Amino acid sequence: MAKKAKGNRIQVILECTEHKTSGMPGTSRYVTTKNRKNTTERLELKKYNPILKKVTVHKEIK
Repeated sequence: MAKKAKGNRIQVILECTEHKTSGMPGTSRYVTTKNRKNTTERLELKKYNPILKKVTVHKEIK
């Protein structure tokens, strides 16, 4: 049986915004956690995109 989630921490997926517009194949995604109670809006972080070989803005999806 799966465990119930304790607290307000949830797992989120971050996806590169620049990679979609570049037209190159593949995607750059990161998995992280956030506190749902403290951060109600979608997360937006600067992360490294290995396909574009530079740091880009990654936004939360779903």
